[in-house]
Amino acid sequence: YKGRWKDALAALHTTNNFPEFTGRICPAPCEASCVLSINQDPVAIEHIEKAIADRGFAEGWIAPQPPKWRTGKRVAVVGSGPAGLATAAQLNRAGHEVTVFERSEYIGGLLTLGIPDFKLDKGVVNRRVQLMEAEGIEFRTDAEVGINVSIADLRNGFDATCLAGGSTV
Repeated sequence: YKGRWKDALAALHTTNNFPEFTGRICPAPCEASCVLSINQDPVAIEHIEKAIADRGFAEGWIAPQPPKWRTGKRVAVVGSGPAGLATAAQLNRAGHEVTVFERSEYIGGLLTLGIPDFKLDKGVVNRRVQLMEAEGIEFRTDAEVGINVSIADLRNGFDATCLAGGSTV
């Protein structure tokens, strides 16, 4: 409300990798618990996150930020849903080379395949994935571990593996 959008975005990104997602799909249980609701409207955090993130993209403040240096370590992330994407972003930010394996032909898991467009437009997800690619993260689709990607390949080709598979049920 003070017009410090860029500062708000920086603060938001310290605890949230993807405010453009949470600002659209989070059920916001914190709003119902907000103590302000005792005598006024609670903080509409979901809408605030969305507004800050959308402004950040519109102004070009959210742009690729590849790490300044690489550790030489390679990490495989199995699954490209919210957990896999957040893991990949954090590991990449720490300087590791990250490859995300997704069994589907689409990146995003539940974000892409389980949430209807009226709640989360797929362009929002694709925009973030493109940003992550520009930061150096590799995405491999149609790559099902144990089927067409062997466990031996993961063990031999990577220093670590993070399993971030979601549920199809």
